Amino acid sequence: MRNFQPILKEIYASATNLKDKGTVASYIPELAIVDKQNFGIHLRTVDGHEYAIGDYNKPFSIQSISKVLSLTMATSLVGNKILKRVNVEPSGHPFNQLALLEIENGIPRNPFINAGAMVIADILVSRLQNPKEDFLNFVREITNDISIHFNESVAYSEKVTGFKNYAAANLLKSFGNLENDVDVVLDFYFHQCSIEMTCSQLSKAFYLFANKGKCLRNVLHLTESQVKRINALMLTCGFYDEAGEFAFEVGLPGKSGVGGGIVALLPHDFIITTWSPGLNVNGNSKLGMQALEEFTTKTQLSIF
Repeated sequence: MRNFQPILKEIYASATNLKDKGTVASYIPELAIVDKQNFGIHLRTVDGHEYAIGDYNKPFSIQSISKVLSLTMATSLVGNKILKRVNVEPSGHPFNQLALLEIENGIPRNPFINAGAMVIADILVSRLQNPKEDFLNFVREITNDISIHFNESVAYSEKVTGFKNYAAANLLKSFGNLENDVDVVLDFYFHQCSIEMTCSQLSKAFYLFANKGKCLRNVLHLTESQVKRINALMLTCGFYDEAGEFAFEVGLPGKSGVGGGIVALLPHDFIITTWSPGLNVNGNSKLGMQALEEFTTKTQLSIF
C-alpha cells in the first residue's frame, strides 16, 4: 500500500512557507472575508484509504466545483440531450465572458463557464420537483453525508452582486436557451454555488468519477461512457482560461472554484482536494495549483 502522508506533509510545508498566497475573491462579499491563511489537502484512494493535512475538515463555499455535480445530475436525467444546448469546447476566456455567448447564438462553449452552468441549472429546474432540495439531497447522497448544506448568506451575496450573471441569463433567454424564468434559474444557480463542503467531503463527492460512475454507497449514477466524457470536460475546461496550464503542469481532470477549492482525480486510483482561498490572476487557488503540480511531479501519478 502506498503511503501518501509524507508527500502531503512536504507539499503542505512548501506551500505554507510562500509569502504570496494569492488574493481572496472580493466580488462576492461573503468570500472576501475568508482568511487566506487557510490551507488543507485531502486524498482518498479508490480502495478506501485517506490521507490529509491542514484545514481539510473546514467547510468552504465550493462555488464552480458544484458545476460538475449539477452536470452529473442533469446527465443522469437527460443524457446526451444536453449537447443540443451546451457545447464541449474550452472557452479560452474568463468564466463570466458574455461576448462569445452572443457570437455563438446563445449556446455556451461548455457546462463549466457560468452561462453553461445556467443552462444545466435550467434543465434541472425543469425536471426536478423541488430543485434546490433535490440537488442538495443528491450531493448528500453521493457523499453519504447529510450535514452538507447551502450557505444562505453566500447565496444572497451572489444574488445582490451577480450583475454579469443576470446579463448572461437574460442573453440565454433571448436566444431561447432558458425554459424557465431568469430569476428562478439564477436562484437555483446561486444556491448551487453556495454549497459548503470540506476537502474531505469533496473527495467523497468526486469518488464516482474515479470509480466508473459508482459513488461511495456503491450506487451507479453514470455510465462509464458518461464518466469518461465528464472527466474529459474537467481536463479541458475545468479551469477556464487556465485549463491548458493545469493539464500541462498537473495532468489530471479537475475543477476549481473561486472559493479556493480544487478537486482533481486519477481514474481508478485516487481523488485529491485542496483548499486555499487566495486566488491567482485566473481565479484559481494559487497554493492549490502549486500543491497539485508538486503532487503529480513527486508521485509521477497523472494521466500522461
